[in-house]
Amino acid sequence: MNKNNFAPLPPMGWNSYDYYDTTVTEDAVKANADYMAAHLKEFGWEYIVVDIEWYAIGAGSMRNQFQYIPFADVAMDEFSRLQPDPARFPSSADGTGFTHLADYIHSLGLKFGIHIMRGIPRTAAHNHCKIKGSNVTADMVANPSSICGWNPDMYGVRDTEAGQAYYDSLMELYASWGVDFIKCDDICNTNIYPANPYSARHEIEMLAKAIARCGRPIVLSLSPGPALIEHAWHYETYANMWRITDDFWDKWDLLKDMFHRCELWQNHVAKGCYPDCDMLPLGWLGKGFGHEWYTNFTPEEQHTMLTLWCLFGSPLMLGCELTKLDDATLALLTNRDVLSMLTPDCKPHQVCLDDEKAIWCAYNAVTDEHFAAFFNLSDETQTIHCDIETLHVDDEPCAHKDASLTELWSKEKTSVSGSAISVTPPAHGCLVFRVEN
Repeated sequence: MNKNNFAPLPPMGWNSYDYYDTTVTEDAVKANADYMAAHLKEFGWEYIVVDIEWYAIGAGSMRNQFQYIPFADVAMDEFSRLQPDPARFPSSADGTGFTHLADYIHSLGLKFGIHIMRGIPRTAAHNHCKIKGSNVTADMVANPSSICGWNPDMYGVRDTEAGQAYYDSLMELYASWGVDFIKCDDICNTNIYPANPYSARHEIEMLAKAIARCGRPIVLSLSPGPALIEHAWHYETYANMWRITDDFWDKWDLLKDMFHRCELWQNHVAKGCYPDCDMLPLGWLGKGFGHEWYTNFTPEEQHTMLTLWCLFGSPLMLGCELTKLDDATLALLTNRDVLSMLTPDCKPHQVCLDDEKAIWCAYNAVTDEHFAAFFNLSDETQTIHCDIETLHVDDEPCAHKDASLTELWSKEKTSVSGSAISVTPPAHGCLVFRVEN
């Protein structure tokens, strides 16, 4: 398992991608941070993450043709390290990078994160730029046969002493800015290479080593997925969280499929190590993609998503425009009872899964709390029956005869009837209970 203690709980926060794509600005980041500090922080939400291409000049200006403009100009320092685009992040114009924005986020009692692409800028390699702490230039560190299939900005980094010096200098810079969280992309699954989809494993190790040397606790998140279960030990050793899915959006088939992914990874959730179900596509989304829309998830599906993420132990990252959050979504995100399941102390177990239903239970040995969740995966309201003998985590039974049940969304109380539980969740919805034996 990861030896650091940077993420004792699954990280909770906001990421700019689902709403802004590549177009987020400093003012927008501050506005979302202000909202989080005022309305969400007390419930555990604390990270503000600037997602992809904050360094790209003119990002988003050709969105009808390209998500990522091919070989666009980038802001970069003399040591091959990308810098914020000063047009979108004006406080960086003095050469201090994200320092002023990070200071602002920290002043609100929040934490600051950034997205990076694996590797070294292609333009640095083409121009033989310097690497801090090394006499070797970027062209000698870059591996031109290691690229990202969907983003044109970077080359992979060779597993050499100079390559490590580059990553060390990068983490040194981010630490000086006050970065608390890094989402590194094109590294969890390098799926452009089907014969070697884990071709960047050495770069994960180099990143982890550089973070350990930088003197600042920086949470390391790996994207995109799906993560490779056969390399679970490697993710757990070197990262704090890793994506178990490709980009997750507000489509029922993607949410339904997540039950299979969570089943695969349920035994790999531990303190500091979190399989990541990806962002929560709630509220208003998509403005940077060319059209703004309100989430397609129904209220029932939203309950299902948040219940599964919390019960499973996934990090929670919002992608919406927080300043447009409606009361119903805010209530969803501030349900203390549901959020109380989001701890590695709460061990989850999927009891059953078929095309019509899923049943999960969980046990928190620290608080001696038991939970049971019943998910209706069908398109009609249905009654789900469950023998209480099947509800257990390892050897710990989760329910006994005549146990009382409190539903965590509605707060309604019921009890076990004999040796079984029968509940009737709505279509695509769920009921999740705290069990008091």
